[in-house]
Amino acid sequence: MNFMDENFLLQSPTARELFNAVKDEPIIDFHNHLNPREIYEDKCFDNMTEVWLGGDHYKWRAMRANGVSESLITGDGAPFDKFLAWADTVQNLIGNPLYHWTHLELQRYFGITTPLNTDTAKQIWDTCNAKLHTKEFSVRNLLRMQKVSVLCTTDDPIDTLEWHQKIREDGFEIKVLPSFRPEKAIGIDKIGFVDYINDLSLVVEFRIDDTESLLKALELRLEYFMEQGCRVSDHSLEGLFYVPATKAEVDQILKTRMSGVKLSEEQEGKFRGYMLTELGKIYARHDIVMQLHIGAIRNNSERFFRLLGVDTGFDAMNDFNYAPQLAALLSAMDLHDELPKTILYCLNPKDTQMLAVMAGSFCSNESGIKGKVQLGAAWWFCDHKNGMENQIEAVSDAGLISTSVGMLTDSRSFLSFPRHELYRRILCNKVGSWVENGEYPADLSYLRTMVTRICGKNAIEYFKF
Repeated sequence: MNFMDENFLLQSPTARELFNAVKDEPIIDFHNHLNPREIYEDKCFDNMTEVWLGGDHYKWRAMRANGVSESLITGDGAPFDKFLAWADTVQNLIGNPLYHWTHLELQRYFGITTPLNTDTAKQIWDTCNAKLHTKEFSVRNLLRMQKVSVLCTTDDPIDTLEWHQKIREDGFEIKVLPSFRPEKAIGIDKIGFVDYINDLSLVVEFRIDDTESLLKALELRLEYFMEQGCRVSDHSLEGLFYVPATKAEVDQILKTRMSGVKLSEEQEGKFRGYMLTELGKIYARHDIVMQLHIGAIRNNSERFFRLLGVDTGFDAMNDFNYAPQLAALLSAMDLHDELPKTILYCLNPKDTQMLAVMAGSFCSNESGIKGKVQLGAAWWFCDHKNGMENQIEAVSDAGLISTSVGMLTDSRSFLSFPRHELYRRILCNKVGSWVENGEYPADLSYLRTMVTRICGKNAIEYFKF
């Protein structure tokens, strides 16, 4: 078997036939952290270090584990020296998803099938950089190469969405849509919370002094986001995120926090739970999908948090048990049929089966929505071959994989889109194994349609892009 050839991960004739049906399908990437300004300006990258290592904390973690000096990771090392350190790390990444991502990106964007290591680094560096310096490898053309049709960035409610508007006015054929992430408005435990609420007040031009005015402000911003094409929201849930509370209790909690007083963990949980519930009802009214990313424990190295700040590779998966909280949160929204379409993501794989089963308790609806609440794609530290297989199996075990909205990149890199191909190969191989094992008939007409829907069409219908 050749290294990552056309049959990579496709272990049966059925798998290969199914993959042929989806390999050229447009990509619907409904959750990423790409910079819309760089899309509007159609940025060209100067070299592979900038496009590959700039801001990519996945790679930074691997390089640190390989003993690379921080000067060659986030520091002021020369670009080629950083690339060479990355090449050395890649050769040592056997079994790591970064190995597959790296080589899929070299193949799909640059036509390079040679494995990256310290011996091949200079040749690959020169070949890739020569292409990056041409307009054919600008940001927009990188997106076109992978047949991206829709991508949703992640945006704060007070963002002006200036670059999204300019992209649309410019006539770019790929939909670049904002996602609504009101994390700072719910993060009552964060140091900058009071300042953020005051900033939000300035944007909406009225005073925020209770939960009613806060929710009104967020709904106004959501409506503005929807004018720019927003179809999805996003929330990160960490620690205590739901404690039942009355509006009066939560109003007093907000007033206390705005006065500068530190809250108890229970008070914070009451505020977060109330706001999530009420925001979910707002999303349901506006037919906005609610994404819940659960289980990160962030900025674990205080030394590097002080040195580098957030999102620099020092986060991890938490191990808290939250099924009762989540059930109560979903039920509070569902009580009067005000639960929006919801996608659940876990960072700790121990929660995969739990979330798949939990989702099935809240799928009932009279609107014909398939998979109204569902387990989302393998996320972050689960975003590898085993994690994707586990997610597919968990959804299939507890529900209908046929209704899944498929894969996303959750990435800051414009070269990350071959992750969709990796998922498609793993999905088709899994379905193919069920057929080859006699667990499902070889109804290839249906199965081709099914995998095509999972790899794009389900998302188009679910999000109403």
